[in-house]
Amino acid sequence: MEIAHPLPFIGLIDDSKFSDDLKRRLKIQNSKLKQNNRVHTAARIPAKDSAMSQDNSQPTQPTKRTLFKTVLAAGAAGAAGWFAGKQQGETAAETRLNEHSPQAYPCYGTHQAGITTPHQLFGIMCAFDVTAKDPKQLENLFRTLTARIEFLTQGGEYQDGDEKLPPAGSGLLGKTFRPDGLTITVGVGSSLFDDRFGLKDKKPRHLQEMRDFPNDRLQKSWCDGDLSLQICAFTPETCQAALRDIIKNTAQTAVIRWSIDGWLPKAEPGAIAARNLLGFRDGSGNPDVSDPKIADQVLWTGIAANSQDEPAWAKNGSYQAVRLIRHFVEFWDRTPLQEQTEIFGRRKYSGAPMDGKKESDTADFAKDPDGKTTPKDSHMRLANPRDPEFMKKHLLYRRAFNYSRGLAANGQLDVGLVFICYQANLADGFIFVQNLLNGEPLEEYISPFGGGYFFILPGVEKGGFLAQSLLSA
Repeated sequence: MEIAHPLPFIGLIDDSKFSDDLKRRLKIQNSKLKQNNRVHTAARIPAKDSAMSQDNSQPTQPTKRTLFKTVLAAGAAGAAGWFAGKQQGETAAETRLNEHSPQAYPCYGTHQAGITTPHQLFGIMCAFDVTAKDPKQLENLFRTLTARIEFLTQGGEYQDGDEKLPPAGSGLLGKTFRPDGLTITVGVGSSLFDDRFGLKDKKPRHLQEMRDFPNDRLQKSWCDGDLSLQICAFTPETCQAALRDIIKNTAQTAVIRWSIDGWLPKAEPGAIAARNLLGFRDGSGNPDVSDPKIADQVLWTGIAANSQDEPAWAKNGSYQAVRLIRHFVEFWDRTPLQEQTEIFGRRKYSGAPMDGKKESDTADFAKDPDGKTTPKDSHMRLANPRDPEFMKKHLLYRRAFNYSRGLAANGQLDVGLVFICYQANLADGFIFVQNLLNGEPLEEYISPFGGGYFFILPGVEKGGFLAQSLLSA
């Protein structure tokens, strides 16, 4: 007997926390949903002539003998299933124990790892406030960070001493810490260059506190910081264990200010970029920074043509822009596909530009000056108009994660994007591009609430420490 699956009941949206314009649009959607839900509810009620009522004969009652056989068979099947399930569970558990990869990315070199490194599936973006009292303590903080990053990213075994003292590690991954593709990328915020450590005249040229854009609803507790740490790995528990190690070992000189966990869905076959929680691929138009010549043009201060005016100590660093952006997915999921496509300027499933067939195709806006194919206010077209001046001066490299934090106070999903990008010149990169995006249609579905601007320190060679060029300048 085949039973049709009933249509789902679609819940209405609580609009109490949204803007007036959003409330107006939600009211229209809710009205339509009420009508649809009446139809869906009716669809759940089986008709009198349905397959369940076509056979008028009464089912025969089982005899004691058949009932006893049925119980025995069910018990045997249940026991067999339990043992099979137990074996499968044990196998899965053993596999899980072996999931932490031995792959290690170098933690020393001209540039820090975690920017041009292949994008891991899990990450934590966090900021710290420095509590060091003087330049010497600040140097000790950076020396400690460097040592912990080497241990965590290259792997090793924790060595416990007296059992009356706290253990060396959290124990989350056991006694042995496997590299698991871990990278930890350290940046400094504008506030580190105040009067505390004598660094005021060494501040990178474009480093500043993050200011509001028109659609922002920034919360101070989720913004800025003296230090930024981008922690990325193949598994979320490796990221968590690394963060706890750093918090513990820097407790005398730094305290965590804010932290958010991120993740990416697994890549689809042939895809360039992973999908965000609006269902679109994020980063399809990224420059290929695996090419050193492109990386030099886009990423590295003191190397890129538009980054020659930075302090000498900052050479081979990069600017990091972080934006914590909530997505109103309940509203988005009720928006017509055509409207979603026009808002982004790309096809939802293929990732192709609206005038192309594949995600890798380059949009030709010169052939569409009036925006008849790709709307002129679409996110893709505003964020990168693809003219020669933009391609030469304003490119940035996106390295974002999705986030999910359960429910917000209004009962809606608290999900969104941990937007992270890198560029050699913050003013020419993120700030310029975001000003192009002000007022875009996508703003109805998103609300930035935190983040910050940071300067990613140059890499160091083994035997040195992070920020050494800054502190010795």
